[in-house]
Amino acid sequence: MSAKGMRVPWKQSSGRDARRALVFSLRELEVDATVVGESEIVISELFSNAVRYAKPLPDGTIQVNWTVRSGVVEIAVTDGGGPTAPRPAPRAAMAVTGRGLRIVRGLAHEWGVLEERSGRTVWASLGGPSRRRIR
Repeated sequence: MSAKGMRVPWKQSSGRDARRALVFSLRELEVDATVVGESEIVISELFSNAVRYAKPLPDGTIQVNWTVRSGVVEIAVTDGGGPTAPRPAPRAAMAVTGRGLRIVRGLAHEWGVLEERSGRTVWASLGGPSRRRIR
């Protein structure tokens, strides 16, 4: 198993740094190219949602973690929480926003939200089922 993580400033442009680090790490570990591409999309969506709908962690950052085990990639983005629980928006043909978690749900084998006193973590498992218990 390989696990990596990073804290980045709570701003939209930091998502690029997290995405690049994830993709570099997954390629280095020789993860299947399709899973790498899907992981890149998922981390972008989770990170964007964290900046758009939540507040930063107390130190002004967002925590991004990923693990790779037997070809399965699990991505987790932790922020300071927000006023509403993350959930896929209803389908709306003309909507400009609101598709992020529907995209995540479509690509991930599993995904979920962990509410903790210190913040909220949204996670997704790609490339196969995770070993995490869904709460």
